[in-house]
Amino acid sequence: MCLRRRSCICGLLLLFLALACEANSGFIGVKDAHFELNGSPFLFNGFNSYWLMHVAAEPTERYKVTDVLKDASAAGLSVCRTWAFSDGGDRALQISPDIYDERVFQGLDFVISEAKKYGVRLILSFVNQWNDFGGKAQYVQWARNAGAQINSDDDFYTHPMLKNYYKNHIEKVITRLNSITRVAYRDDPTIMAWELMNEPRDQADYSGKTVNAWVQEMASFVKSLDNKHLLEVGMEGFYGDSIPERKSVNPGYQVGTDFISNHLINEIDFATIHAYTDQWVSGQSDDAQLAWMQRWITSHWQDAKTILKKPLVLAEFGKSSRSGQGSRDTFMNSVYRNVYNLAKEGGTMAGSLVWQLMAHGMENYDDGYCIVLGQNPSITEIISGQSYAMTALAHSFNQQH
Repeated sequence: MCLRRRSCICGLLLLFLALACEANSGFIGVKDAHFELNGSPFLFNGFNSYWLMHVAAEPTERYKVTDVLKDASAAGLSVCRTWAFSDGGDRALQISPDIYDERVFQGLDFVISEAKKYGVRLILSFVNQWNDFGGKAQYVQWARNAGAQINSDDDFYTHPMLKNYYKNHIEKVITRLNSITRVAYRDDPTIMAWELMNEPRDQADYSGKTVNAWVQEMASFVKSLDNKHLLEVGMEGFYGDSIPERKSVNPGYQVGTDFISNHLINEIDFATIHAYTDQWVSGQSDDAQLAWMQRWITSHWQDAKTILKKPLVLAEFGKSSRSGQGSRDTFMNSVYRNVYNLAKEGGTMAGSLVWQLMAHGMENYDDGYCIVLGQNPSITEIISGQSYAMTALAHSFNQQH
């Protein structure tokens, strides 16, 4: 190993250690369209591991949670997004409305306590658009079982019974007292933010107005219970009717959300986008997909900076391993470079969360996007490099402060 590389790695480790210590204290806040931690700019490289609570519900499998958080921390990853829901079905957190499995909740307690140990902040999501782990379809089924007249799953956003079920779940999670740390979730700075829903969509109203009314109601409710933590919607970033010319940036369709109006709601602290070029613009060449990706990120960054005046997070992105190692590496490098270059323009672009990290021995969970740190040296190096770059950038902003 050359001396230059060795000193770079030593510097990297020192920075990450300092960051991990700092990450254990203070809530992350927002100021002038960028994140702050203890008065200093906060930029990050992060990851998704939706499965943490599900696996931790089985105490004999908790080592997988520890392994991923430990390896992520060693690679400088400082934010993790994961599910704080599992509605009905296998290892359900919420077995039926307002009936919870304490053992599964203790799994989430463990996830939060381990994240704190390794200096990783958490973004916790309250419900799913999709049927995995129950989602809004499960809520609809519960309401139908209780005799409610429901037309479609999208009544989730408007029906009083469904809204009450959902609010009860939010309250249950936010006011939970962690059985391990003895700290209530709403008082724990290990949690960076709450997320209203993973990828909300509404086929019944493409204008985004129905989702907008729901976001306003639920965001106000969350803030009435907890005004210490940040809150985001869980948006993929599709543009709607508020700025019609922006719709040309969408991948050719709408999903009933409006990136601009949904994020202008006061109680929403930062904006998010997701991006899956191999699904959304499939059939195009790698170069064309990368060009689309760059336009998607840059367009939302401009809007976050000039219209929303809020931080932006690329909260899900990835490329399937089925596309080949070289193609995946090129994609990751390109996206990370794009995120870094935009972050350098003042920190509105605050970080990205790759989809998704797994532990060894979780092959049955692999959706094609799985990354096991250490098992894949080139991806591990690309991820660590981005962590270092973002940490160093935040450090340089701090010195300019």
